[in-house]
Amino acid sequence: MIGHRGAAGCAPENTLAGLRKAKELGCRWVEIDVRFTADGQLILLHDDRLERTTNGRGKAASMPLAAVRRYDTGHRFGDAFRGERVPTLAEAVEVLSELGIGANIELKAARGRAAETGAATAALLSRMWPPHLPPPLISSFLQEALLAAQACAPSIPRSVLFRAVPGNWRVRAEKLGCVTIHADHHCLHPALVAEIREAGYALLTYTVNDAVRALTLFDWGVTSVFSDVPHIICAAAEAARQPAAADLSPTEVPRQGAVR
Repeated sequence: MIGHRGAAGCAPENTLAGLRKAKELGCRWVEIDVRFTADGQLILLHDDRLERTTNGRGKAASMPLAAVRRYDTGHRFGDAFRGERVPTLAEAVEVLSELGIGANIELKAARGRAAETGAATAALLSRMWPPHLPPPLISSFLQEALLAAQACAPSIPRSVLFRAVPGNWRVRAEKLGCVTIHADHHCLHPALVAEIREAGYALLTYTVNDAVRALTLFDWGVTSVFSDVPHIICAAAEAARQPAAADLSPTEVPRQGAVR
């Protein structure tokens, strides 16, 4: 269970508050998006523009960090998050260390900056990643970004992102030295999941906000799901692991409110 962009359904996405909310909701891993500002700072931001997630306007790649920081990312979530700002990747790593949770870092990039983004992200993670956390996982749709990350820090695990998994998925994964495959859950089916898992790859799928769908995917053999509402998926998975009350002997049925 991986919190998508932190916990995007419960806190402003790609923010330090979102990372803390994901931990609060039971996540041991989160997914975050990284891209460059105009002055070469790596920030957490999914879109190339600011409009959807902040009260600002314009492309992040055309603004220095100080300009991006002027805008509020939390106002849409109410007063509890008002004043939250776009964080840097370095700040996010420090908070992940404090929280003790792992991260999948997805590489985003403005046109022509994919390789630069991949190399800079890998370099920062090599320098800053806390040794007490599991190794980070770098992922991207962008082949150039993954190749640059591989050249800079070959020991950091990588994953290739697809919407629909293509027929040559394995060739592409091998070329990029990937250890996991990420795909849109709408484009998966049991035979494809089995093919990927039998080839020795973990399969992570996005973005799953329905508990029944998540359980179906796990039954097919999907390794992990990304979710905006991780607490809902976690609760469903936990409930599915519990024996039905009808199957319990009278002495085994837990009392309401009892700690289990």
